Amino acid sequence: MGCFSSKPDDASVLIRRRPASIGEVAVFVPGLRVPEPLELPPPLADSLPRRLTERLAASRDRIANMAAREALAVTKPRRRAATQHGASTSADLVQALEEYLPVILGMAKDGSELEDKIQFAWMNQEDDAEETALPSAWYEVLSVLHMMAMLRLSQANSLLLPKTSLEGYHAKVSEENKRASVEIFLKAAGHLECAMQHVLPRMSPEKRKGLPVDLSEGVLKATCMQALGQAIDVQLGLAIDSPKATLAVKRRLACEMVKCWQQAHESIADIPLLDGWGEKHRLFVKWKHLEAKAAAYYYHGLILDEGNTEKSHRAAVAALQSAEESLRESRAVCEAFHTASPFSRSPTLWGSMKYLHDKIHKDSNCKVRINKDLYSNVDRTHETVPALPDFAVALQPEEYRLPRTDAASAND
Repeated sequence: MGCFSSKPDDASVLIRRRPASIGEVAVFVPGLRVPEPLELPPPLADSLPRRLTERLAASRDRIANMAAREALAVTKPRRRAATQHGASTSADLVQALEEYLPVILGMAKDGSELEDKIQFAWMNQEDDAEETALPSAWYEVLSVLHMMAMLRLSQANSLLLPKTSLEGYHAKVSEENKRASVEIFLKAAGHLECAMQHVLPRMSPEKRKGLPVDLSEGVLKATCMQALGQAIDVQLGLAIDSPKATLAVKRRLACEMVKCWQQAHESIADIPLLDGWGEKHRLFVKWKHLEAKAAAYYYHGLILDEGNTEKSHRAAVAALQSAEESLRESRAVCEAFHTASPFSRSPTLWGSMKYLHDKIHKDSNCKVRINKDLYSNVDRTHETVPALPDFAVALQPEEYRLPRTDAASAND
């Protein structure tokens, strides 16, 4: 009862071979964990409510088949980008996961004897172990929420890949897609926040030690902050395009973005992310953290330069040159990210970085020339880069509440 009836050549077998290339990456998705075949030994199957085992087997088999194929699609974002919002198949899978959650939550409820009866196994992406199996319904809930978040990030990546219009103009990301991606990022962050706040605490310390790196609190936190950071980056791009947005607004957004990526960096700093997806994850966080610092120091420098004192002008130039240095370093890390396995490519520049790549170097050199008389007797190496303002992150994850338990699994 409940065995996963897949064939050896099923898509779930194919994704064991890590992809050599994943195409263009605007949003990093560290692979997709896929559920392994569910096997219930006869004594266990006979002891469980028949209605529960039948529904559990049917729901999980459906998700396993859909997820295996979706995992392959994640590595081909351009193909998905051709569909409407790039989300048709992934949206179906998210719906299937939503329908599956109440079944598992019925097993995980307080006092249930079923919480640790069934061993759930999932293929990993960032962990050194190929798969992790744990006898825990809460582990299954955690894995489902993680998959939902990864699907959201994959949808956002498809939306943010520049596309050529029917009129044949240069490839760009539409404003509609930008705004839609912000909502999707907040949903992804909401799934991960729910996992950290309402699922991890329900697992015993022993079982939490058995979790793969993919589901460690540090990686969940880093990915949550990535979603918020990339949502703010999209907002910054929209602000740059708006004539009504002030320098103060742009600086605040950039500083909030730095805070998100700093927290992401700190969350995975001590986690043993190995070669492959793990190393690529670490490089992506470093790359985006540097880009955020470049944006924040750039706008901070422009605002400081509005002052009328020698001190403010010196600080402005130091901030702008720090922005240039951060941007230069980000290019090197970007290259390291894309050459790390699995190989990837950057899409055509758009949004905040398209603007800043053009402006930072030009404005930094311009301000140095204008204020060169102030620097005639000053050694640049002894200048202190001004601290960035400390703003609270205004954007918050979209709250996700676990659904009610399934009556069949709760009562049988």
